[in-house]
Amino acid sequence: QVQLVESGGGLVQAGGSLRLSCAASGRTLSSMTWFRQAPGKEREFVAGISWSGSTNYADSVKGRFSISRDKAKNTVYLQMNSLKPEDTSVYYCAARPGLATMTPSEYGHWGQGTQVTVSS
Repeated sequence: QVQLVESGGGLVQAGGSLRLSCAASGRTLSSMTWFRQAPGKEREFVAGISWSGSTNYADSVKGRFSISRDKAKNTVYLQMNSLKPEDTSVYYCAARPGLATMTPSEYGHWGQGTQVTVSS
């Protein structure tokens, strides 16, 4: 059984920064990915990291967000800089075996989500 627990969300002004954490317990899965979902919108890919360390990002966050992983702690981080009001969402951590993909339905393990609110 895999459990994912996110933390680090909150309220920040536009241009500010936050760092999200996702701590995994139980079986270690290869890839860990961040998604987000705003009210009334579909869940969307933000950033993913595979076991090899390869990363990919949504175009909307490239150059502003950075995903990293501490294998010893089984934790993945999302450093979010230059935040914009449109980044306001619930951010979810997900894990899967194999490569990190951009499709939510390909992930079987999810955290409970953490709210990020960016004020203008």
